[in-house]
Amino acid sequence: MIIDLHNHSYYSDGVLSPTEVVNLAKAQECDIFALTDHDTTDGLIEAQQQADKVGLRLIHGVEVSAMWSNMTVHIVGLGVDINNATLQDGLKRHQEFRRVRAEKIARGLGGAGVFNAMEKTQAIAKTDMITRTHFAQMLVQEGVCKDMRSVFKRFLTGKKPGGVGGKWAEYDEVISWIHAAGGQAVLAHPLRYHMTNTKVKRLLSHLAGAGLDGVEVVTGSSSADEITLVGQWAKEFNLLSSQGSDYHGWPNQRVVIGKLLEMPNPETTIWRNW
Repeated sequence: MIIDLHNHSYYSDGVLSPTEVVNLAKAQECDIFALTDHDTTDGLIEAQQQADKVGLRLIHGVEVSAMWSNMTVHIVGLGVDINNATLQDGLKRHQEFRRVRAEKIARGLGGAGVFNAMEKTQAIAKTDMITRTHFAQMLVQEGVCKDMRSVFKRFLTGKKPGGVGGKWAEYDEVISWIHAAGGQAVLAHPLRYHMTNTKVKRLLSHLAGAGLDGVEVVTGSSSADEITLVGQWAKEFNLLSSQGSDYHGWPNQRVVIGKLLEMPNPETTIWRNW
């Protein structure tokens, strides 16, 4: 089976509509597919309608930002009820922070000589959800930076002109939102947080203690050695294994929906009882 449980549409920082993302997943012969936009479930109704048309099993998901040890991590909710009040109230808090953060980023970029940053970024985004990725793509398109990596290094982190600290809910609260909505909580891409392996294991220990259900063992950018390592951590902390490409569709992203390396522990996957 081809299973991909972490993907984005233009309802957050992806390029394609939910319909287009679902069609692409079907073309890639996915059997089970999840749409997991950042801090919003707004694209899932459209995605479900298209999934029903093309005969694709869609898992309702969301990728929620969370604070751990004053750092931002991402927790994916899988199988959530999009009508759950607890989840939606939490997501609305995050959406409001994203709105305020976007305004602060734009002001910071203006002070660094990047004028009309908000207007230029809004022209890229297809919804009201303005993310740091949108600002990064704008700066690349404007020729200010050559690629996404240099944008974040020069403008969007720490005390740089567009750096705005996260004010997300704590990890245990985010996990509780997902569980309240009947979903399973999965730590996204654990090796992407610029932490030592020791610190990642501490992160997993704390999140597991708060009820985390699983961890992404296989991602669209994982090497075989990384998959083995995270698979071992999943076993150590009694977490289920998940996988997802984290597809966004930006031209400079090499990730392809459904093109994932093999899961090492198929008997302990997040979807084993679905």
